[in-house]
Amino acid sequence: MFTLKKAVIMGAGPAGLAAGYHLQKNGIHSVLMEADSQVGGISKTIQYNGYYFDLGGHRFFTKLNEVYELWNEVLGDNFRKTPRLSRIYYRNKYFNYPLTAMNAFFGLGPASTISVMCSYLKSRVRPYKQEETFEQWVSNRFGKKLYSIFFKTYTEKVWGIPCSSIQAEWAAQRIKGLSLKTAVMNALFKSKGRNIKTLIDEFDYPVYGPGMMYTAMKERIQGMGGMVLTGSRVTRVNHDGHTITSLEYTDESGQVHVEEGSHFISSIPVTELVQIMNPAPSKGILEQAGSLKYRSIITVDIIIDRKEVFPDNWIYIHSPEVSLGRIQNFKNWSKNMVPDESKTSLGLEYFCNENDSLWNMSDEKLFEFAASEVEKIKICKASEIKDYIIVRVPKAYPVYSLGYQNYLSVIKQYLSEFSNLQLAGRYGLFKYNNMDHSILTGLYAAKNIIGGDRTCDTWSVNTEEEYHEEKKEVQVK
Repeated sequence: MFTLKKAVIMGAGPAGLAAGYHLQKNGIHSVLMEADSQVGGISKTIQYNGYYFDLGGHRFFTKLNEVYELWNEVLGDNFRKTPRLSRIYYRNKYFNYPLTAMNAFFGLGPASTISVMCSYLKSRVRPYKQEETFEQWVSNRFGKKLYSIFFKTYTEKVWGIPCSSIQAEWAAQRIKGLSLKTAVMNALFKSKGRNIKTLIDEFDYPVYGPGMMYTAMKERIQGMGGMVLTGSRVTRVNHDGHTITSLEYTDESGQVHVEEGSHFISSIPVTELVQIMNPAPSKGILEQAGSLKYRSIITVDIIIDRKEVFPDNWIYIHSPEVSLGRIQNFKNWSKNMVPDESKTSLGLEYFCNENDSLWNMSDEKLFEFAASEVEKIKICKASEIKDYIIVRVPKAYPVYSLGYQNYLSVIKQYLSEFSNLQLAGRYGLFKYNNMDHSILTGLYAAKNIIGGDRTCDTWSVNTEEEYHEEKKEVQVK
């Protein structure tokens, strides 16, 4: 049994790196295992021919002072203030995001507006008595008509299941405090000092994308004597029924190594962790793990021979006639992301399942498909696209399907039996965390090791029902 304090961390995304960094600062040796060739997880930055591509757009804003201080400490002056502009594209028209009453009503036209208002009034008189699903939660606040226009299609693109099968928890977490009533009140009284909730209008962003943060964190960990092993996939976690004793990992050359430690943190998908436990858990626990689903994404990153394409940071594509879910405009996040001022780089995001028809499509066919879709919605002509790169991200989002908490609670109970194992991050906790929440879970896990107790509960992070982007955030200096 390993006697000295040594932390072995599975995964070098935001949570794993934050844990390793905090541990090394406090004199505890840390070894991080990352299956990918670069760190950062879903928050990494892809470099291609001098261009920088974010995997979905990661804003640096937080209400968490610890995270704010960490960001400043690691990157310092390498942030830029970025004005926020995002809109919804729906049937050849653009709508403000979040929805504003007048913009929505003028865009929809008189007939649809009347229908929306009638639907909303009906939802107030006869609301769903229970709010178990996304459909029920949103319909009660916006009416069934507006829900079907601005929420249903996009949400089902993201999750790949009907809104009636998505837990209401996700809606409460992501759009808390927003409703048709508040949108109208905001339009009518915004200039009269009314206390109406709004979203942030600017955010901080590293000059070369979020990957800067995690590369810098990796280098600092190594500079303090820690180890960050990329291209190292954990294949087995050995235990004696009460404690984790060691793990086995395969490096890039295919060699198998054993790593012992006194403490272990896992930020890899919890479903994968359960499957590599040795001895294996019961068949029932493995079945529960198999019932938890993740949604994957594909980004088709394109370079367009045009200086300006649209003014937004990103656009949500709600139109049902295309599969495209969201478009990022990286020049409008940071001009440093694009080396040639005469060009524009966009990230076209497709949500899918691993090994479905879209996931298995060849890069060439996928590019042709994506190019036809951006031309269809008049973003650019296919002939304007001069280059592209495709990135597939498995298990990007934990799916909050109905009943998922029951499956997760069984797994949580099983893993809690190991006294020196903690879970952290979006993957590890099966929780749709923002980047700052994931970092905080890593810091919590590290603090527990440093303090020799479990006073910080990683599961408690991001349980509040306050909307993440409401204007109360701490910005990086």
